[in-house]
Amino acid sequence: MRFRRWHRPEPYGDTSRKRAAFLRKQRLEREALPLLANEIAAGQHGVDEEMARRAVWWDEAERERRRMRAASWRKARARLFALPDALRSTVREIWRDCPYPADPGYFADLLHQIDVGRVDPHRPPWKFHAELKARMTPDPSSFDAAFRQIGQRKVGGGPKTTEADELLFCGNLGSGILFLRSRVRLIERHESFYTSSGHRLRDSKVGSGGHFVEIEITGDCSDAELATIERIAQAADTRPVAVRRAARPGRMTSGRTA
Repeated sequence: MRFRRWHRPEPYGDTSRKRAAFLRKQRLEREALPLLANEIAAGQHGVDEEMARRAVWWDEAERERRRMRAASWRKARARLFALPDALRSTVREIWRDCPYPADPGYFADLLHQIDVGRVDPHRPPWKFHAELKARMTPDPSSFDAAFRQIGQRKVGGGPKTTEADELLFCGNLGSGILFLRSRVRLIERHESFYTSSGHRLRDSKVGSGGHFVEIEITGDCSDAELATIERIAQAADTRPVAVRRAARPGRMTSGRTA
């Protein structure tokens, strides 16, 4: 686990600059109250005594800082090992290459940021994440280039009919994602619906004389996109193709029939 080693204990450094700074401090105290300068000088101690006092204080302060730092590490590691195994492994991995200094305070803050949801351990902010962009085909050359099949189910069926396929496609022509539901319909409503379950939007000539393909569009679809879908869908099938928007509550639907 990444951490910064504490420096080796060293005695207090008695330098001429520190002595001069202490003497200047005493002089400024006397000059601040000139009428009481003699009384203030009587209460001030010598520079050698001050350096000796600082040497004793320095050792005690170093021990206290080391103790507090070790306690902070123990507290932070206890929070780390309280996490689930998978999350703990992820946190240790991102801590190895994060830009934070390897100090217990920064590590505890990272755990807190993860706990409150400000940092996603799987997508840390200091790593570059490529922006996800939707796949768009504003000017598709074919139906397959613009839409991908994502679903299929059987519809219809009965004593004199065969179940037909209802296909679901999705794609994006530029205005947003669109869902297309393709069904085979009868041109003559009173005609018996004898059709093959293998009917598809493309590459099917069975029953082409008495059937048409209805495509229902769900999503924000402009008139230009509606015309494009009609064009590429008709090019993919020999049967007539009818394209319309899906009905929405309180909104009139419009469509095109090829």
